[in-house]
Amino acid sequence: MISKRPGPGKIVLRKRFSVLSIVIFVVLIFPWAVPFAARADEAKINVVTTLSVLKDFVEQIGQTRVSVSSLLTGMESEHTYTPKPSDILAIKKAQILVQIGLGLEVWVQGLISNAENPGLLVLTTSDGIPLIREEEKHIESDDARHNEAGNPHIWLDPENAKNMVRKITEGLIKKDPAGKDFYLKNQGIYLMKLDGMETSLLNELKVLKNKTIVTQHSAWPYFTRRFGFRVAGNIMTQIGSEPSAKQVKDLINLIRKNNIRVIISEPQLSPKIPQILAAETGAKLIVLSPLTGAIPGTETYLSLIEYNVRQMIEAIQH
Repeated sequence: MISKRPGPGKIVLRKRFSVLSIVIFVVLIFPWAVPFAARADEAKINVVTTLSVLKDFVEQIGQTRVSVSSLLTGMESEHTYTPKPSDILAIKKAQILVQIGLGLEVWVQGLISNAENPGLLVLTTSDGIPLIREEEKHIESDDARHNEAGNPHIWLDPENAKNMVRKITEGLIKKDPAGKDFYLKNQGIYLMKLDGMETSLLNELKVLKNKTIVTQHSAWPYFTRRFGFRVAGNIMTQIGSEPSAKQVKDLINLIRKNNIRVIISEPQLSPKIPQILAAETGAKLIVLSPLTGAIPGTETYLSLIEYNVRQMIEAIQH
């Protein structure tokens, strides 16, 4: 018996029909599947942050519904950053700008004005957070402007970070009401992670005795208050200027008199004076960062705080 095979034209037609059937089936059952890739980028909320740590907060809450960039990478000083022309363009295209406020980003208001973006939502994350307005009296504070408004380095206390995250969540919901449940769910998960980290670190710190330190500039009062350290003095009394010879001598005497074992330097600032103080006193010099991304392994807020606290523990114990 001779079997008849379909001709070449029928084979091609059958294959085309099969492919067409699959496409029609996918579109009917999953109508969102075909245009999803094209819509995904268009649907994202465009967010610009001033600091890298704020970028991490936005990413934790917004995840797939946001596109986030930070003006600072983490290696620049938040006080003396010089804006680039590309920063204006970034803000011009943004739907939300997230800042700390309190005069920390003195350079950002000019960018906002020049960007001419009337639809821009500016979120000031320091709003409503109790501020530290004064520090130790025997060493001048970092900048009188900050003392008047309140020290702006609020994020280095995880309790403040929780309030900042809530404010960011509110801003995302305002711009994207359809994502409300998504944002609130992510907020809840992240707040639990912050709670867990804080509890764990506070337990580790219970064994420490001498927690008095000297810092490079007054970025650390919220951090030290939360984790039980005491700042005896700051090396820089004003960002951008080195301490005088008398101030260096006074710090050396202060470190020796109080048996201070740890000096903090920051990767965004010159290490020269901290190195001199450590060499003259025998105190241990460690590098901590107030911003994410400046030190390998500190790309997220959680990893930054954990790194800073554990470096302090190791330095004090040894």
